[in-house]
Amino acid sequence: MKTPEHQILVCASFRLSGTPQGICQKRESTDLLQYLEEEIIDRGLDALVCTTGCLKACEKGPVMVVQPANAWYGEVDTDCIDRVLDGLEEGELPAEQRLS
Repeated sequence: MKTPEHQILVCASFRLSGTPQGICQKRESTDLLQYLEEEIIDRGLDALVCTTGCLKACEKGPVMVVQPANAWYGEVDTDCIDRVLDGLEEGELPAEQRLS
């Protein structure tokens, strides 16, 4: 199996008990997944989307991480997703909305 060029992690606020409790989930991070997947397919990007447990950056939720660049983004919405995917296509991820 060929591994994807990029992996995009989206915080879904899951806890060990399996119940989403954090800010990312409350700010509807999981609602962004379908948009993200559709855009990746439409653009022909080699990227895999995964949800995660809490990424411990709740004050900036929803949070998304692009690997292997280790680029963290906060307050993610569809506009942020578009900018990040544009950056993947162009070879340079945007600095806007990046977490330090």
